Amino acid sequence: MLPEVEVWLRRRTTTSSDWPLPSLLAAKGTTTVSVVLPARNEAATVGEIVTAIRRDLMEAVPLVDELVVIDSRSTDDTASRAASAGAAVHAQDEILPALKPLDGKGEALWKSLAVTSGDLLVFVDADLRSFTTTFVTGLLGPLLTDPGVAYVKGCYDRPLHGQRAGGGRVTELVARPLLNLHWPRLAGFVQPLAGEYAGRRTALERVPFVTGYGVELGLLVDLLELAGLDALAQVDLGRRVHSHQSTEALGGMSAQILHTAWARLERQSKIVSLDPPSPRLSQFRRTPGGHAPTTRDVSVPERPPMLTVDGYAGNSGRTLR
Repeated sequence: MLPEVEVWLRRRTTTSSDWPLPSLLAAKGTTTVSVVLPARNEAATVGEIVTAIRRDLMEAVPLVDELVVIDSRSTDDTASRAASAGAAVHAQDEILPALKPLDGKGEALWKSLAVTSGDLLVFVDADLRSFTTTFVTGLLGPLLTDPGVAYVKGCYDRPLHGQRAGGGRVTELVARPLLNLHWPRLAGFVQPLAGEYAGRRTALERVPFVTGYGVELGLLVDLLELAGLDALAQVDLGRRVHSHQSTEALGGMSAQILHTAWARLERQSKIVSLDPPSPRLSQFRRTPGGHAPTTRDVSVPERPPMLTVDGYAGNSGRTLR
């Protein structure tokens, strides 16, 4: 690990217990906070998460000003359960309707910038189980108390099959080797693909968003280039419990992360590409007749920095819900 990263790791890594609620309220001042949950078919968990945030951080104390769920084409009761629990729900494809709709989590996150009004945005995955609001307060701590911090990633233990660790297979097999190889200043992030993170609107609106599963890696790399390592931080949130994907699904995610990294290597002139990478991923399934190939598109479209989109006005003139 680079000496610079070792210093950063000590300086910019904290735990959620370092950020008690009274100190955050004292530091909040006039800063406004939006919490965003991107959700697709998460009816089993989204209501509980929304309820906890409203109860603990909006009704009991005024830390969070706005709670938004971006419904990404759910076919279950995700939208109605989120609304019943007290969130403002927006259908992903109805935001910025003049634009051609794209797929993926990153699309929901990017579009949330257009329908929220907070100075700070906290992103929380909607599939979390045993959720506690320390996820939100922990991520807000560095942002509310240090104006030099622009972006905060969560880190945690990820149980798998009853073991304390073992989750985060794509992180260990794909993302971490990529970052150490090409962006070693990001090697200190424990969970670079964590779905829980927070940032200043003034930073998030200035970087592109990959629309698919490469969004987390893309944001890290782009925000490092935009703001520098010392503007990034991480907070240990303890333990994250969620549903796990199949190995086949993880292969697709890995391919999108590789495409995301490739695009940034080209953009930063770290590689010279003689041929464009193939957007197709072939995988195999056992059938009665042998191994049958399935092929899908794993390309990762990007949305431009929101600040460049016609009609986007940042958070000026917006009314908090």
